Amino acid sequence: MYNPQLETFLKVADAGSFNKAAEESFITPTAVIKQINLLEDSLDVKLFERTHRGLQLTKAGESLYHDAKYIIRYCRDSVTRAKNAMKKDTNVIRIGVSPMTPAQILVELWPKIHKFCPELKFQMIPFENTPENAREILTNLGKNIDVVAGLFDENMFGLSQCKGFEISRDPICCAVSLQHRLADKNRLTIKDLYGENLMLIHRGWSSYVDRLRDDIWTNHSQINIIDFDFYNTEVFNRCENSNDILMAVEQWSNVHPLLKIIPVEWDYLIPYGILYASEPSETVKQFLTAAKEAINENSER
Repeated sequence: MYNPQLETFLKVADAGSFNKAAEESFITPTAVIKQINLLEDSLDVKLFERTHRGLQLTKAGESLYHDAKYIIRYCRDSVTRAKNAMKKDTNVIRIGVSPMTPAQILVELWPKIHKFCPELKFQMIPFENTPENAREILTNLGKNIDVVAGLFDENMFGLSQCKGFEISRDPICCAVSLQHRLADKNRLTIKDLYGENLMLIHRGWSSYVDRLRDDIWTNHSQINIIDFDFYNTEVFNRCENSNDILMAVEQWSNVHPLLKIIPVEWDYLIPYGILYASEPSETVKQFLTAAKEAINENSER
């Protein structure tokens, strides 16, 4: 489904050597070099700089490296989705799962959902949380993944052609490295953040985060805001490595073992719930009705 030379290219890039890539592929170095030459010729770009220290990716090579990983992963996932489609069960709810979209809240509700709708079954569909995957999944909910649990904002519904069912309004918290000076605290005040770098996702991602951002800019200039583009594991690693503070929610407490998520004494909340297609299937409608009944039963206790 894709040019097999891409896999050879990735192996060479990871190994930094034609010989090492050849050993891993159980072919000769000459065969590896030939594949890379053919790939460079077909693309009309130079992918590697050959130096006495070994192979280094060019700018074009770095770009292709990231895209090739996505292409190969997507092709493999498409085969899995095709096989799943052949054995599709109309009573199965396919839940997309990633570190930033854990299904724990649905798992906790499952006994009550099952009580209201006993014929329903869950199927967890893991995915890598990348901007490309997020756009693909949210735009096509109902095709390969029926629902995703996570943070959302009403603005994304029009952009992604999906809808959201709010389960809760979760407090906006802060994640810090276990080595950070604030890690011993169980609750923070906004003044605890003075003199620190606070990582906030870019303006426009969430109106709820933007309100927090505006408050800090206007009233707490002692806090240095650092923008980032997308929530993924790399951002959590960056928080731990840089000793910066990251805006987070309690639902992400298991994303990174070396980070601690701490509540803050401010009145900023963000919706957490279920994202689904704007025109959901009858099975998804039944699931949403059962989920609402389960949540209402919890709130009445």
